[in-house]
Amino acid sequence: MKRLLTTIILSTFLIKTAACQEETKEKGIEISGSVDTYWKYDFQNKPNINTYFTEDNNSVSIGMVDLAVKKKFKKASFVGELSFGPRGQYRSIMNGDGQAGDDKNSFHIQNLYVGYDLTEKLNLTAGFMGTFVGFEVISPTYNFHYSTSYLFGAGPFQDAGLKATYSFSDKVALMVGLFNDWNVYQDMNGVSHVGSQLAYTPNDKSSFYLNFLTGSSAGGKNNYSSGTLVDLVANYDFTSKFFLGLNATNYKKRDGGGYSGIALYPRIHFSENFGLGLREEFFQTHKEEENGIPSSNILATTLTAEYNYHGFKFIPEIRIDKGNTERFIKNDLSPTKSAGQFLLACVYSF
Repeated sequence: MKRLLTTIILSTFLIKTAACQEETKEKGIEISGSVDTYWKYDFQNKPNINTYFTEDNNSVSIGMVDLAVKKKFKKASFVGELSFGPRGQYRSIMNGDGQAGDDKNSFHIQNLYVGYDLTEKLNLTAGFMGTFVGFEVISPTYNFHYSTSYLFGAGPFQDAGLKATYSFSDKVALMVGLFNDWNVYQDMNGVSHVGSQLAYTPNDKSSFYLNFLTGSSAGGKNNYSSGTLVDLVANYDFTSKFFLGLNATNYKKRDGGGYSGIALYPRIHFSENFGLGLREEFFQTHKEEENGIPSSNILATTLTAEYNYHGFKFIPEIRIDKGNTERFIKNDLSPTKSAGQFLLACVYSF
């Protein structure tokens, strides 16, 4: 009887110990990254469409090597991400130590932040983070199209600050934060912007994000990032093969300028490995009366195919941009209202 009781007690202790060890088991650091390269040819044989990252014409060019580490244990987490190459350095935003003469050095911080779950519903995050505004991102891994939109290039890329996210339910969440000026590691006039995001995910087929960012940057109203931005992002899977995305933005600068626009992203997947997507974008800059700069607009149509296989993506893409002003140039250097390009890109992510 004593032996049986001892066995039961010992078994119970071992089960509890194993459960406790499983509960407190710490996950290792997760490592991910990507590399990308492209060749682009402008139909006028001149570098015309400069919407970030694909400026080179008739050249086999590099994008970036991106390396990210992240870790979460119980309530605490961190993310660190660095990129090496033009897409993540001088063709993106400031990089390196930010000192004069170092504008083309060899690294750029994409993300560097820590997070903590105060409760199951409330999370605090602080550091340097990819912006919550917009549909597209810097990394080509998460974009279907390799070239980027005018809306992407006109808005913020990263936000340094402190934000709190509260989940009211599994469908509704609200983020509110205090941020530096756009795209800077250090704010020269103190924490200067307030931002928020209302997220609504009614089901596994759709999601909607209403974003708001306002503030005054160093230099006052003449600084590009002094103003108020309102942004809507929507995603909807009509079927397992057809997806539609939307991005609509209005930005009003303190000096009266700014921009507005809308982009649609219909996409169809013919198989697990092959898809075809369209980006139809209308982008307009606002009139700046004080500086005598008139309003202008452009319609950009991008057709992209994507073949993917275990992290590898091959991307052929054709793009036609047409504006109401002669912002592009022909082969003979005369001005023109339209431009077109064709590119081939390769992306590998892990």
